[in-house]
Amino acid sequence: MTRVRYYTATTLDGFLADEHDSLDWLFEQQQGEPGGLGDFDAFSAGIGAQVMGATTYEWVCEHEPDWDPSPGQPLWVFSHRDLPPRNDAVRVVRGPVADHLEDIVASASGKDVWVVGGGDLAGQLADLGRLDEVLVSIAPVVLGAGRPLLPRRHDLALLDVERSGDFVVARYAVRGPRLVSPVNV
Repeated sequence: MTRVRYYTATTLDGFLADEHDSLDWLFEQQQGEPGGLGDFDAFSAGIGAQVMGATTYEWVCEHEPDWDPSPGQPLWVFSHRDLPPRNDAVRVVRGPVADHLEDIVASASGKDVWVVGGGDLAGQLADLGRLDEVLVSIAPVVLGAGRPLLPRRHDLALLDVERSGDFVVARYAVRGPRLVSPVNV
C-alpha cells in the first residue's frame, strides 16, 4: 500500500526555513552519512511521486539552477499562484489537498509519496489522516522563528532514532491530530 511520508530536515527548535524562507542554515551543517535511517538514496528508492508547496518549489528553482524536480516521477506542486512547471513531470495544482490525493497516490504506481517541503502541506495531509510517517533530520541549529515543521498539533509515535553526522534522525508514525479539551479553571 502506498504510504505518504514527510522526509525533511528541521532545526532543533522546529523550523524548516527561516523567516525569509531560506534554507541556508541547512547547507551550513555537516551533512549526514550514507546508510542508516536518513540515507536519502535508500529512502528515494521507494518513492513514486513527490508533493511540495509553492514556497519550497520557488526557493529550490531559484537557488538550485540544475535541480531536476522529479527524476522519473511526477511532482505535484500546490499553489495559489501561477507557477511555471520546470518540466513535464511537474503538475501545479490548486485547491484542497483532498481534491488531488487520489490522483497523487495513483501517480506513485504503488510506491510511496514523498512530501518534500511545506509544513502546512504535511499538516493538511495529517489532518486528513493520510500522512503516515515523518522522517526528520534534526540539525544543531536554533533559528528562533521561521516556517514550522508542522504548523498544527499532531500526535506522533517514535519508531526509530539515530545519529547521522551532526544530525539526529528520527522516524515517527503519525497518530493523528491532537485533540485539545478545555481545562476547567
